[in-house]
Amino acid sequence: MKLFIASDIHGSAYWCEKMLAAFEKSGAEKMLLLGDILYHGPRNDLPEGYEPKKVIAMLNPLKDKILCVRGNCDTEVDQMVLEFPIMAEYAFIYDDNLTIFATHGHKFNCDNLPPMSKGTVLLHGHTHVPVIKDHGDFTYINPGSVSIPKEGSDHSYLILENGKFTFGKL
Repeated sequence: MKLFIASDIHGSAYWCEKMLAAFEKSGAEKMLLLGDILYHGPRNDLPEGYEPKKVIAMLNPLKDKILCVRGNCDTEVDQMVLEFPIMAEYAFIYDDNLTIFATHGHKFNCDNLPPMSKGTVLLHGHTHVPVIKDHGDFTYINPGSVSIPKEGSDHSYLILENGKFTFGKL
């Protein structure tokens, strides 16, 4: 299965539209969102095109294709308007002999590891910085941010296909 992975939309309709165009072009069957979908958060400036209601209208029609975990900016009120589950703290994904622990990154991260077996991929957003780093017992992967990239990084996402992660730019 080809999986499109993105994080940290933060209510930007402008960047969500670009992300959805990249998703469609990728041919991926599913989209995994690693949280922070609608709200920009108190530590971030408003992203370009901040229109959470438009983001809702763009994502809800894809509810059968979206897998999601909760970010630190996602709340129960967000779940009331989104038609796909967003409140799970983490998800295990098994694909092509990979075990992936997917989370947002504000609770479980490289400094606070979740219980996971050797060889597991720790996949999270939250930092807004794209990374693939081998830590010996696990590999840490971050798709970066759709709307508010940090540390000079690009607006980005990941594709997982045939056990390989590849970055894409929006």
